[in-house]
Amino acid sequence: MSTVRIVTDSTSDIPAELREQLGIEMIPLQVIFGSETFLDNVTLTPEQFYEKLQSATVMPTTSQPSPIQFMEAYERILNEQPGASIISMHLSAKFSGTYQSATIGASMLERDADISVYDSKSASYGIGMLVVRAAQLAQQGKSKAEILEDIEQMNEDKKLYFLVDTLEYLQKGGRIGRASALIGSILNIKPIMTIDSEGYVNVKDKVRGQKKAVARILELMERDFGKDPVDLTIAWTNVKDLAIELGELTKTNLNVRSVHHTWIGPVIGAHVGPGAAALFINRVRGSI
Repeated sequence: MSTVRIVTDSTSDIPAELREQLGIEMIPLQVIFGSETFLDNVTLTPEQFYEKLQSATVMPTTSQPSPIQFMEAYERILNEQPGASIISMHLSAKFSGTYQSATIGASMLERDADISVYDSKSASYGIGMLVVRAAQLAQQGKSKAEILEDIEQMNEDKKLYFLVDTLEYLQKGGRIGRASALIGSILNIKPIMTIDSEGYVNVKDKVRGQKKAVARILELMERDFGKDPVDLTIAWTNVKDLAIELGELTKTNLNVRSVHHTWIGPVIGAHVGPGAAALFINRVRGSI
């Protein structure tokens, strides 16, 4: 049985030590502040990004990796492990060209290669949880087909909710209209964001005030999972305390088997802004 290697991009927000432990190859996106360009989670850490964001006079922008970067990563893996199969899992194709770059990169290889490029239809640890699961299954010796079948089922089961503090970044990124952002700011509206099954960012609900927003997220998760056992990942921008509090409340309302923590990295942070927290939940379906 051939070896299966997992490739992802930096928006999966998987902690570096976990990527290394599982042998996950990561291709970074770029974050641009004016004339300065950084590699997401490589030359710019989340801590550095949110500190820089507070004093920035211009909004940061982001850029996808080139097809050549993916081609070179695939070549490197195949040189290290000839005959390996590759699953390359990426940010939703609905709001980034990263998936397309990976697909083109695979087509540029001048050798026969077994590569599946997978659109996660998600972002941040919504991708990360799929990538980690795939890498764990690969370490168990599962085939590429078995891994793809498993993560497809997991992708259908998982839920993610973002709580954002300001609508400014969503508006400037084209996710909501200017009028909605202005009215929301005046009325202290806190949008609860999610990503739908097609990979689009949507406003799941809007409530006034942070406490009501937290309570509404808990209601949504209880409706989604009931008493089923779940794995929970808590992520944050520059509001770790809020995220941890939200996670603790979740543990009292759901049957939480395990809890993990991570940053929302610079690229996703550039689109949701500071003050954002997120919960990523997946139903437990057998053991690793």
